[in-house]
Amino acid sequence: MRETHSENLTYPNRHAPPLELDVTTPSKDSFGARATLNVGDASYEVFRLDAVEGSERLPYSLKILLENLLRTEDGANITADHVRALASWDPAAEPSTEIQFTPGRVVMQDFTGVPCIVDLATMREAVTQLGGDPAKVNPLAPAELVIDHSVIADIFGRPDAFERNVDFEYERNRERYQFLRWGQTAFDEFKVVPPGTGIVHQVNIEHLARVVMTRNGQAYPDTLVGTDSHTTMVNGLGVLGWGVGGIEAEAAMLGQPVSMLIPRVVGFKLHGELPAGATATDLVLTITEMLRKQGVVGKFVEFYGSGVSAVPLANRATIGNMSPEFGSTAAIFPVDAETIDYLKFTGRSAAQVALVEAYAKEQGLWHDPSVEPVFSETLELDLASVVPSIAGPKRPQDRIELTDAKSAFRAALGSYATDAPKSAVDESSEESFPASDSPTYSAGGNGDGAPYDYHSAARGAKGRTSKPTKVTVDGAEFEIDHGAVAIAAITSCTNTSNPSVMIGAALLAKKAVERGLERKPWVKTTLAPGSKVVMDYYDRAGLTPYLDKLGFNLVGYGCTTCIGNSGPLQEEISAAVQESDLAVVSVLSGNRNFEGRINPDIKMNYLASPPLVVAYALAGSMDIDITTEPLGIGSDGQPVHLSDIWPTPQEISDTITAALSAESFASSYSDVFAGDERWQSLPTPTGKTFEWDPESTYVRKPPYFEGMEMSTTPVTDITGARVLALLGDSVTTDHISPAGAIKADTPAGKYLTEHGVDRKDFNSYGSRRGNHEVMIRGTFANIRLRNLLLDDVQGGYTRDFTANGEQAFIYDAAQNYAAAGIPLVVLAGKEYGSGSSRDWAAKGTSLLGVRAVIAESFERIHRSNLIGMGVLPLQFPEGETASSLGLDGTETFDLTGVTTLNEGATPRTVKVTATRTDGSTVDFDAVVRIDTPGEADYYRNGGIMQYVLRKMVNS
Repeated sequence: MRETHSENLTYPNRHAPPLELDVTTPSKDSFGARATLNVGDASYEVFRLDAVEGSERLPYSLKILLENLLRTEDGANITADHVRALASWDPAAEPSTEIQFTPGRVVMQDFTGVPCIVDLATMREAVTQLGGDPAKVNPLAPAELVIDHSVIADIFGRPDAFERNVDFEYERNRERYQFLRWGQTAFDEFKVVPPGTGIVHQVNIEHLARVVMTRNGQAYPDTLVGTDSHTTMVNGLGVLGWGVGGIEAEAAMLGQPVSMLIPRVVGFKLHGELPAGATATDLVLTITEMLRKQGVVGKFVEFYGSGVSAVPLANRATIGNMSPEFGSTAAIFPVDAETIDYLKFTGRSAAQVALVEAYAKEQGLWHDPSVEPVFSETLELDLASVVPSIAGPKRPQDRIELTDAKSAFRAALGSYATDAPKSAVDESSEESFPASDSPTYSAGGNGDGAPYDYHSAARGAKGRTSKPTKVTVDGAEFEIDHGAVAIAAITSCTNTSNPSVMIGAALLAKKAVERGLERKPWVKTTLAPGSKVVMDYYDRAGLTPYLDKLGFNLVGYGCTTCIGNSGPLQEEISAAVQESDLAVVSVLSGNRNFEGRINPDIKMNYLASPPLVVAYALAGSMDIDITTEPLGIGSDGQPVHLSDIWPTPQEISDTITAALSAESFASSYSDVFAGDERWQSLPTPTGKTFEWDPESTYVRKPPYFEGMEMSTTPVTDITGARVLALLGDSVTTDHISPAGAIKADTPAGKYLTEHGVDRKDFNSYGSRRGNHEVMIRGTFANIRLRNLLLDDVQGGYTRDFTANGEQAFIYDAAQNYAAAGIPLVVLAGKEYGSGSSRDWAAKGTSLLGVRAVIAESFERIHRSNLIGMGVLPLQFPEGETASSLGLDGTETFDLTGVTTLNEGATPRTVKVTATRTDGSTVDFDAVVRIDTPGEADYYRNGGIMQYVLRKMVNS
């Protein structure tokens, strides 16, 4: 243990009484770690890590957890043994020791945050009914919500797109926004960043993140949980945090620690520098591919080595953002000089910056590239080996080198195009398509590497399935085919925080316009930056007009295309796509490209850097090798290649230096919680409890606490259950949780119609997350869901065994099962519930009457959320699947041994008996995936909210 310390750090006698500080829950300080850190004229209580033997060998991320335990040690939930267990961490061991992590704050976006506040408002009423004080239901940790998920790119390619889209946003979401304004006034420690400001994760790194927090006289590492899986973007700043379900976030806001196992930590060593032409997006797609292959689900990833200093903060944030895509809990960079420079540049106060540097250096949290920590496993990357890449057509980990993009598209096309293969018009028929002043465009590649002929309507599909379809839009006639780029979107938190790729895209646009190129007329082009700072530096650099010229007008500050808020395609394009069943594509600078996520008309989705998004908007097709074939014909009649307009690193660097300043951040965030006139003019309800509007179709009181009593109801076995859905591998929360547009002929659409809502006002599922009646009807309703109970059927359907096994909507069948008193189970394959941390994937499952999910494996967040909603997660025996056991979903299921939980123990397995229609049975022992005692408490209480509520009333 080190005995020498900086002159800035002083220690009270470890046997003396604790310092008289205003600390909500004073630590027992069994290790005498309490000390005082002096920074300038300020003094803070800190808990020094070197008071614990073994702390110096821990990775950066585990040091942060260790400080968290030292500071919150209460002798009951968090004990000295927990501290010792973490300090003596065995890198080679599988996680087995439970600890309680107490986040310093909570951050939310409005899709996932609205249900949190709805639940808190409901809890206030429930506390009152149980004889408690509703004022006790109050965030105990700072909670900040950024409204960023509600803007839809309805209007694009015109100067007023932003204003029009924001107007539509307020019209659609008025009830929700009034509710959030009530929450901001009713709850302490709750703040709202109004619409039209930015993406939550970018606002977090640019403004909300403290890196080192100060509260009640203490200084400690900034830690958080967020209601969005991409909360990990803040890991790039050295802040430990990750995405959780809304129900876990609610518990954290109410002072409940997050129960977790001490994780394995994967060290990712970086060296070298990115080569010219490679972007942060290329880097993160490379890392995503590597870590998916490594297998990092449930682990921390930590970057170290000499290459760390060569990774700008914005690139670190881009990498941290993609943590859910490669599956890790967190993907963190340690604090170093780059962190300090970024904090200064984004307008943090001099006192805050000084505190971060002093605290990190005193606590051994400052990155030293010469030190190689001990990790559970390691891998490394030479940054110089990164090459331009995209990922798709349906998973972010499926990286494709840009040079192989065309061939990879063609290889994948057979899975999406329904027509039989046929060649396009033969090359010799070129004279059939004479040139004209108004060229007829074709959205298809050549297939032979020959230059494009943009006067040819049907050339280029040679060698692959083709279905040229004529379209006329605004008087212009053209043809689209499989592979046409229907959406090119600079969107999402992944890249729109990163000046290098955003400036790169704008410079590429400038060069393209100067050469006379235009976007293809079938491409919907949108620009949705992460914060207002982006448009500020675009304007300063004089680049905005060039993006506008190519149709990349500002459509909003928020998550648009990446979360399914792409808005509709032009009617003529949409009709042609549907009529010919075309496999058209989207190209977006986001982090998610799952099937059915981006737009209902689009089957194939590709992730790419912002400059490549612009390039594909110019090319108009995925069936082109943009590294060798021209993007178009310039005003001089000559072909223009990507290499002709790709900006150099020096051009990007010079523009950033000239256009970005700390003043931009200071002005953008000077009054970030105030909002514009639209926000300020919203009528704001008052009172400790919310006045629910029985006619509201946006915000309704959920049924979670109906009939709840102070004593828990004993856990029961599950008998006579039916299978609601039989699912395969990689079923994501996008497949389960309602998202995107609401169609009129679905149960949710019918509900809204019955409640007097016009189809044009349906809005999205995400915007209606505060209404359980809508959300339950959209659970398991993704248009790409494949329920194997049915043959060759996609969408939210199942077999209803209360109606002789007839096909029915999943919601309708669930209602029939509920009326008959029949519990439900879901059978699934590997990686069940991967993707975003969507609480409604678990809430909807529970409200449909599903008592258990039996899968081959689970993604971390969804498994935890299922328990939080009282649904039992079970795993098939090692090596077994539903198929290998001969299960087809027509059986009835009995699960016995669950009642062991009533005895205070968690069974390792429960017996499952599946009875076929002929009376024969299949028996197996399913592994119980309740992994910690805390999770067992939640399940025994019927869910995490009921557990917290009972604790609050008892307190």
